[in-house]
This record gives sequence, structure tokens and C-alpha cells, in this order.
Amino acid sequence: METHNEKLPDPREIERELAEFLSKKFGGEVRVISPFSFPQELREEPPPEEPLKEEKKTITFDLKPEELISYLDQYIIRQDEAKAILATKICTHFNRIRRAEEFPDDVQDMVGGVKNNILMIGPTGVGKTYMIKLIAKKIGVPFVKGDATKFSETGYVGGDVEDLVRDLVAEADGDIELAQHGIIYLDEIDKIAASRGMIGADVSRTGVQRALLKPMEETDVELKVPHDPISIMQEIDRFRKTGERDKRSINTKNVLFIMSGAFGGLAEIITKRLTKQRIGFGATIKESKDESEILKHVKSEDLTEFGFETEFVGRLPVRAIFDRLSESDLSEILRNPNNPVILGKKLDFAAYNISVKFEDNLLRALAAMAFIENTGARGLVSAVEKALLIFEKRMPSTDAKLFPATLSVLESPEKTLEIYTDSEHQEEVAAVFDKLAAEEKASIKAYLLSNKKVLSEKHKLNLTPSRMEIAAGFYVNRIMDIGKVIEKIKFFSDEVKKMELDFYKKHDINIVMEDDAMDYLIEQLADNDVTPESLSKMLSADFELGLKLVREKTGKNRFFITRSALLAPEAYISVLIKEALSVKSASERNIS
Repeated sequence: METHNEKLPDPREIERELAEFLSKKFGGEVRVISPFSFPQELREEPPPEEPLKEEKKTITFDLKPEELISYLDQYIIRQDEAKAILATKICTHFNRIRRAEEFPDDVQDMVGGVKNNILMIGPTGVGKTYMIKLIAKKIGVPFVKGDATKFSETGYVGGDVEDLVRDLVAEADGDIELAQHGIIYLDEIDKIAASRGMIGADVSRTGVQRALLKPMEETDVELKVPHDPISIMQEIDRFRKTGERDKRSINTKNVLFIMSGAFGGLAEIITKRLTKQRIGFGATIKESKDESEILKHVKSEDLTEFGFETEFVGRLPVRAIFDRLSESDLSEILRNPNNPVILGKKLDFAAYNISVKFEDNLLRALAAMAFIENTGARGLVSAVEKALLIFEKRMPSTDAKLFPATLSVLESPEKTLEIYTDSEHQEEVAAVFDKLAAEEKASIKAYLLSNKKVLSEKHKLNLTPSRMEIAAGFYVNRIMDIGKVIEKIKFFSDEVKKMELDFYKKHDINIVMEDDAMDYLIEQLADNDVTPESLSKMLSADFELGLKLVREKTGKNRFFITRSALLAPEAYISVLIKEALSVKSASERNIS
């Protein structure tokens, strides 16, 4: 019997040769599918290296309700009651999670305990989605938004409700622990209420409600999606590499569910109930024209009559009612320096190197147009787009670089466009633009003054009058919201402190910037194309030799630098030397 001492062939090499043969014979119509695993004795690959364990993100939540309300006040007009409810319950939810992690032995899971899932009720365009996005961004937790109308009970039609939970893991970059502390926001929830007056069960809608019951309370959702080919292939690939089945899931115990809808017709149900109760205020409610006031009397029984399952309503214990926005509210939204509509429009024109400033009269007129549409803040976008489209279309093809958006863009757009693009009128256009820029700066200064305490505490920066002046100027010359502007000023302030430390390290001399000097250097960094490195070199050139001389004469090694010293360093050094000589002369006279 002939023996073979040759090494057994590599299965992958056989597979490759077979694939080449089949490719030549049949083209791309026949392919080799790799086996799921090879016999252990044929494997010659080293075991896969264990991946480095990434440091898990943890929830370091310590926000108080009033702090979150102050943050929301910077971006959202009105809705005070809704802001208070959302901020309070969301802060409580995450602070309880934090405390449970700090004190695991405390009683945390009580029988009958209900998670603070929230139901938001209000007309379209009043800021429901915007508020939740702001809160999620502020807290720093994974956030997923879904549309209730696109989900089904089984997942075969539309999307599976459990897909929302899986999406949290993707938002958390695969960190399951962080995903288990996320927020799921489901809009248009009123659309899955069973149709009133319908004979028989409305399965397509109540089925979605029932599918949401377990995730809203607590359940484990497998990350592997059933019937999904990609998910199955990933599972097979993991099994080939490790020889183990990887069963991963996300628990929804600490996932906060927030749902919202317009709930058309709910006010009539509430009014009918209140009128029947005959407790004295039913008639007043019936005659009230303010629907939001009626909605504030909502009870679980009203939501059940609207078409929701009792168990579903029970899992939404917190309810926030949003007010309809008035014309003045819409005007105030447009004039808010953090408003994304106006900031977005500035970015649109900046894409063509065109700077735009808005007149207050125009913003009020646009708010009036939006109010007529009766779509809340959403109407602002269409009103602004409609008014400025002709300018956005034609100005980029001209040499115009300034666009003062006054009331004339509404009253006589063609004539205004002709003036703004005519080279002979550019001096006149620039004057109007500068006037609007000055008005914008004054408005920003007033805003900073009224929000000084909140902004100072939030960004840990003392907002002196000169710093507010710098911030207002920075806002006018850039396109960013107030928060980003203050962050930038804080960054410049920190850079100046680094310059002080850098001066000490290089020259062994301690310099301390007075407030006016600090603000002057911040202004240089903000308004000019000046870098911290160039300013640091300037300080060394202006003060190193002189301060070393003073140190030799007096032994003093700590110097306070003022704005005037920065502007006239030679004069400042001269005064210090004269003072040093004067002290020395007086000392010599006393000795004699």
C-alpha cells in the first residue's frame, strides 16, 4: 500500500480552484457556496484574536428639571406647561436610572411600578418633534424617531415595531448598554387608534397597539431580525469564526417611549363627557374656542373612546398638551436667534457667497402669511421659501453679494431684485444691509442680556458687557446659533489662559490677564484672522525682555496685564521700570 506523506490540501485552495473551473465552464451562472465549517483537523488558521473591549459609554446624567427647561426656552417659544412636564418627567426617568446604577441594593423594581412613558397631544407644527430632538441631543442618549402609520403587528407589512428598538443599537454605535437607555419617539400615534363606529375589531390598528405593549413596559428584543437574509448571513459568519451562536438582545426596561399626535376629534369627546357630568364648568368648556384648553382635561376614558386599547393607554401615564401657536408666536419664532428656519435660509444664500440680513417688518409679514396656512411653525418654512425663491434663483447668477431682506421683497419682488443686482445701486444696498446688521446686533445683545445667567452657567463663562458685544458681533458675521457662538467665545477664553501658561513655561514669568485684556485678545481671535500661536509669539516679543529686566531690578515675578498694556507694551514696561527705580532710590535714601 502506497503511503502519502504529502500534506492534506487546504480546503480553501480546493474551493478556489473549483470556482475557477466552474467559472470557465458556466460563466457567472454557477458559484461555489462556502461550507459553514470545516473539520477541525483541516483547520490551520490560528484562532481569531479577541477584539479589544471598547470602553462602554455610561449614563452620567445629572440634569435638573429647571436646567432642562432653561435650555428648551432658548429654542422653543411658549409651550411652558408642555416643557415643564417633559423636562420634569424625563429628568426624573434618567436620574432614577443613574441612582439605580449607583445604589444597586436599593429597592428599584416595585410591583405595579409604571415607567414614565409620555403622550404628547397638540396640533401639527407646534414643536412636538423639535422639542424631543432637542432633549435627546441635550441628554446625549440614542434617539430613534418612527412613524406609527408605517408599523404593523407582524412585520410583514410595513416595519416591525421591534425594529425601533433595534435601531437604538445602531444609533448607539453597537453599544447595547447605552441603547438600553435610549428614547424612542413615535409620531402620528393617533393614526393607529381603532376607527370609531366600525363594526368588528380594527385589527390593522389595534394590532400595532398590542405589538407596542411589551416594548413599552419591559421585554427583551433579539437583535437578530427573523426572516431577514442579511441578519441570518451575519449569524452564520459569526458561527464560522467562533463556533458559537451569538444570541444578543436589548432590554427595554429603561427605554423611554414618547408618542405624539394631533388627535383630531378628541376635543369633541372630552367636551361631550364634561357636558354630561354637569359639574358647573361643562358649558364653559363647550363654548370655549381654544381647543388646547379642552384637551388639558383629557382622561384615559377619552383616549379609550378615541380608539385606543385600555392597556395601551395605561402605559402612557404622562400627558403633555401643546398650545396652538398664534401669529405673534410665529413672529417671535422667526426672530429667535436660534431659529433653524432663518439660520437655514442664511446658509442657503451663503452657499453662493451671498450674505443675507432680515428686517423685522418682513419677519412679521411672513409670520402673518404662515398663520393663515394654519399649519403652525411648519407654515413658516413655506412662507419664507415662497417669498425668497425668486431671489435665491436669480441672485447667484449676478455679482450681488449682499441681500438686505426687507418688506419690499414681498411688496415688489421684481423691482427689489432689479435694484439689488444692479451694480449702480450697490452703495445704496450696502447701506441698507449695514443698517439691518446693526439692528440684528442690537437684538442679539438684548437677547444675551436677558439670558445672561442661563448662558453663563451653561457654558461656564462670565459674560461681561464686552464679551456680549464680541458675541453679538460674532453672531452677525457668522451663521450659527447662540449656543455655538458662546461655545466659541469660551474656546477663545480658554486659549488666552493657555497663552498665560505658555508664557510662564517659556520665560518663567507669571502674567495674569485682566478682564479688559482678556476680552481684547478674545476679540482679536474672534474678529480677525489671528491664531493663538501668533498672539502667543506677540506676547513674547512685546513683554519677555522688559519683564525680565523688571524682575532683575525688583525680584517681582507676577505681572497683571491690562488692555492698555497690550496696546502700548513699551509704555507699560517703561512705567514698571520707573516704579522699580523709584522704589530702589527711596530705599537707598532711607539707608543713608
